[in-house]
Amino acid sequence: MGRVRARGFAVSIDGFGAGPDRSLEHPLGKGGRELHKWFLPIRTFRSMIGQDGGTDDRFARATAEGFGTFILGRNMFGPACDDWGGPDWKGWWGDNSPYHAPTFILTHHPRAAIVMEGGTTFHFVTGGIEAALAQAKAAAGDLDVKIGGGVSTVRQYLLAGAIDELHLAVSPIVLGRGEHLFAGIDLPGLGYRVTETVLTELATHIVLPR
Repeated sequence: MGRVRARGFAVSIDGFGAGPDRSLEHPLGKGGRELHKWFLPIRTFRSMIGQDGGTDDRFARATAEGFGTFILGRNMFGPACDDWGGPDWKGWWGDNSPYHAPTFILTHHPRAAIVMEGGTTFHFVTGGIEAALAQAKAAAGDLDVKIGGGVSTVRQYLLAGAIDELHLAVSPIVLGRGEHLFAGIDLPGLGYRVTETVLTELATHIVLPR
């Protein structure tokens, strides 16, 4: 069986994984898009959204390689409202999402599974993080499960001790407000330790297994 990993999760220097005032116009919160500048020009990302070209980066490759399933929070799929953004809403990405594998959405609002282009099927799990992880592991087989975010989802799995490896991309910005990843979380107490730190132009990559 594979591992459970949160790879390439972007945070600001002051620890925020999303900006304040999330909305349809600002799905990552105000300023939140700046966290992902390191990833946007990379070949891995451009391929995920159906575009050619881009530069190479081993940390970016590691965000996509070796995963058999993904787990996302509700806001990573759509706006936080009971009607899922309307009957035709299929995610922020259009008909071809970047995941290309079974993807499990944590939610309190039931919805039938959605089969998308490119190999993605969205499954909506109302039974909590343990139920979603059990389903994701079963579907992943020998491959890894990726905890894709957002902040609340990563925090829940960290506190549950379910994440085997955390890879942070610390962007050289400060947000001041928003969704803080580590508030009240004792990473060393949970067994996490820094094993790799690599400085690049747009992010400092930090790998913490447990």
